[in-house]
Amino acid sequence: MSTYRSTAYSGLLPWQVRGHRFRRVWRGRRGLAPDEVYAFLDRVAAELATVQQALAESHRETARVKAALRDWQSARARARDDDR
Repeated sequence: MSTYRSTAYSGLLPWQVRGHRFRRVWRGRRGLAPDEVYAFLDRVAAELATVQQALAESHRETARVKAALRDWQSARARARDDDR
C-alpha cells in the first residue's frame, strides 16, 4: 500500500537537502552539532541523487521495452492479417 500524497507534493531534491540549514543554538544551550548535521545532509543528498539517477534509468528502460513490445505486437498483427 502506498502513501497518499497530494499532486502538489514534490519530493526532496538533492540541492534542497544540501541547501537546508538549521537554526543556530546559542552558546550554553543544548543543540545539535552543526558539522554532524551538515555531513548527514550531504550524505542524504548524495543518496537521493543516486536513487533519482537509478529511477530515471528505470523509466528509460521501461519506455524502451514498451516500444519494443508495441513494435513486436504490430508486426504480429500485420503478419496475421497477411495470412488471411
